[in-house]
Amino acid sequence: MDLEHVVRGRAPRPGGFDDVVVTVSAGLVSEVRAAVPGDPSTSGILLPGLVDIHNHGGGGASFHTTSPDEIATAAGVHQAAGTTTLLASTVTDSPSRLLSVVASLATAAEAGLIAGIHMEGPFLEHSCRGAHDPALLLAPDAGLAREFVAAARGHLRVMTLAAELPGADEVASALTEAGVVVALGHTAASASQARAFLSGPGSLVTHLFNGMPPAHHRSPGPVLGSLGAAGVGDACVELIADGVHLDDETVRAVMSMVPGSVVLVTDAMAAAGMADGDYQLGPLAVEVRDGVARIADGTGNGSIAGGTSRLIDQVRRHAAAGIDLAMLMRASSLRPASVVGLDAGRLEPGVRADLVLTDESLQPTRVMRGGAWLTTPA
Repeated sequence: MDLEHVVRGRAPRPGGFDDVVVTVSAGLVSEVRAAVPGDPSTSGILLPGLVDIHNHGGGGASFHTTSPDEIATAAGVHQAAGTTTLLASTVTDSPSRLLSVVASLATAAEAGLIAGIHMEGPFLEHSCRGAHDPALLLAPDAGLAREFVAAARGHLRVMTLAAELPGADEVASALTEAGVVVALGHTAASASQARAFLSGPGSLVTHLFNGMPPAHHRSPGPVLGSLGAAGVGDACVELIADGVHLDDETVRAVMSMVPGSVVLVTDAMAAAGMADGDYQLGPLAVEVRDGVARIADGTGNGSIAGGTSRLIDQVRRHAAAGIDLAMLMRASSLRPASVVGLDAGRLEPGVRADLVLTDESLQPTRVMRGGAWLTTPA
């Protein structure tokens, strides 16, 4: 029998908090109301479950795998830290390997372990490849894209694409027809190409600034083209706000410029939640030193190879720096869910009961997913 839970906490609102009581029944939120005398004592800060739509793994495990146990380990690390909804991300690999990985992730999605799949590659610009094997990058191929869609069995939610490559338009059309969100990323597109793409098939930018040329006042490129599109349309921009991929002032500036269009993501790889060491990101070896993951090129100066944070770490970091917690929660729950069509990331009646309780420093104390309490994070 599904238990009923009554949870009281301080829910963020612009400029402060509301003291609320959330009732959970049969795995769903059944009521959200203001607290009154006689209610249970407060449990701390109460957040909706976080939503990460760009995540390659954690806990020493990768989502770029056909192992059900490895997928479960990676998902569990992030869920225990408050990310109750996540997309599992792949990296560039051979078509046969990608088809196998996508089919395995589809099974995990059908089991409710993940909310869907994000494919990062193989249709990326060579010069902006970052931590993607250059030997495995491919020219955009609509037929292959349809094979990926079929292998995902309805669970492919997002695919990253370099819009300027020949054949990208055909791939974007095939993905759009299948209901897949097309994301601009790992791209050297001009500002006008980026704007046109995000006014057409694209509605998301994969980790803005990373995997693309820096903005220049005479060559604005995809960075300023993307921000311009987000400022006037429905496009969203991902930020890896971990202090490694982006300076904190960059995050603050973008959130000020396009506050309703920011999506915080981790781009996490297997080292998330783990100590420094040697790891894998798809077919590539990765070294993690001082919490920074880089391609193992023997010099220690290889490309950054994904993140090691959990989403709550980014929220905590920027709340401590003075960004309004309600704005951060929109960027880490409601907005990422909405841009990929997921019914998650908010505390409302009828929505799956995903709750995160934290202390005053935003360290998680308890996490609920689907009405069930998960193991308290370490």
